[in-house]
Amino acid sequence: MEIQRSGEDYLETIYILHQRTGYVRSIDIATEMNYSKPSVSKGMSILKELGYIIMAPDGQIKLTKAGEKRAKEVYSRHLLIREFFVKKLKVNPTTAEIDACKVEHVISEETYLRLREFMGECLSDESGLT
Repeated sequence: MEIQRSGEDYLETIYILHQRTGYVRSIDIATEMNYSKPSVSKGMSILKELGYIIMAPDGQIKLTKAGEKRAKEVYSRHLLIREFFVKKLKVNPTTAEIDACKVEHVISEETYLRLREFMGECLSDESGLT
């Protein structure tokens, strides 16, 4: 079973919350994403079934190695796309954040790699290192 966009959003949120607080529960995810607790519960069941998370008896949710890898990939795409929108296209940061959330799921690997290369070159040019 392939992970859906919502699953990637959950993984990314778990990753971000864990970085922020060190402890993640379903209620934290629901609050952060403004989702209902039943929706989050269903999402967590799917992620657990896919081997992306572990749910502890105390309610804590932890990413597995595969889950953390996937979460970091999605979050990395998000940050790069948001940075591109803000720094190169001069998009309002709020709009850039919203749009990056959408684009991170549909952009091809080839386009993402080219964008990453482009942004690396642009940042080097801006720093005067080239």
